[in-house]
Amino acid sequence: MPPTPPLLGPGPAVAAGPRAAAPHECGHCPDGALGDAELISARAALAQGRWQAARSLLLHTGDDWDRRGHRATVLAREPYAVAWAREWLLAEPGSAGAATLYALTLVRRALRGKEPPDRARQACAGAAELAPADPTPWLGRLLLARRLGTEGETRRMFHEVCDRHREHHHAHHLMAARIAETEDEGAYGLRAFAERSAAAAPADSPLAVLPVVAYAERHRVLAATGRAPADPAEAGHWAEPAARRALSAAFDWWLEWGIEEHPRRHVDLNHLAHATWGAGRYAEAAALFQRIGRHATPAPWCYPDRDPCEAFRAARERALGG
Repeated sequence: MPPTPPLLGPGPAVAAGPRAAAPHECGHCPDGALGDAELISARAALAQGRWQAARSLLLHTGDDWDRRGHRATVLAREPYAVAWAREWLLAEPGSAGAATLYALTLVRRALRGKEPPDRARQACAGAAELAPADPTPWLGRLLLARRLGTEGETRRMFHEVCDRHREHHHAHHLMAARIAETEDEGAYGLRAFAERSAAAAPADSPLAVLPVVAYAERHRVLAATGRAPADPAEAGHWAEPAARRALSAAFDWWLEWGIEEHPRRHVDLNHLAHATWGAGRYAEAAALFQRIGRHATPAPWCYPDRDPCEAFRAARERALGG
């Protein structure tokens, strides 16, 4: 049996801005694995100190970069992941998977104030040296920069990720959130970033939904600063012509392409459901809620500072008629 890991103060991840729901907080809010059965199994094994399952998972994920980033960041949230990732790294000092997972555990701890950010940055840099083509260590740097770094650093880390995977889903969502928080005048820059990213991506890319995500991020910031009501429907957020066009285009994209294979598809489905419900398009919202099933995600239902499970449940019941 492996040694008992040191007590590392497990707790829920710190969320930027709105509070995030804890895993299994209610019947509709799952944890961050988003239904990935292999990830759930590897995480359970990691919690018991069997890091070999995480090793196998990341090895077989290969260069599916969105999936690799999703799986590695979720594994890193396991409370004792830092201890077991360190043990894996000691057993295999040259393992890029071990170095990446260990770096992401330090990133998570740094975001919770339990680790010096520079140590996490150094760990990400070391992991990047072992896997130059992998955007995941740079995703760790982006997570740090988005919360603790300057705007310039955030943009540099975003470009490092996208230099390795141009359509990186998580990176684009992080960048949209950061732009929403730092843009001083209006929403032009945020909208331009989202529309440009969607237009540059292949036709089947889920970045087609990014303009909808951008509007949700903009409303979060406006509501948090008292410039808009917390309820997006009350705020008339989706009544703007540009917002309606963005929502219609994203919904039409979903009807044509779907996003059933993408590891973060439930994030996009929840954004679309949140937007169609907020716009009063209840028939479309109902179809999305049916597809989401029990896979609600904290964002955007927690925007700007709401209980995400209550917000999701209320919107779902109204859209589905009870």
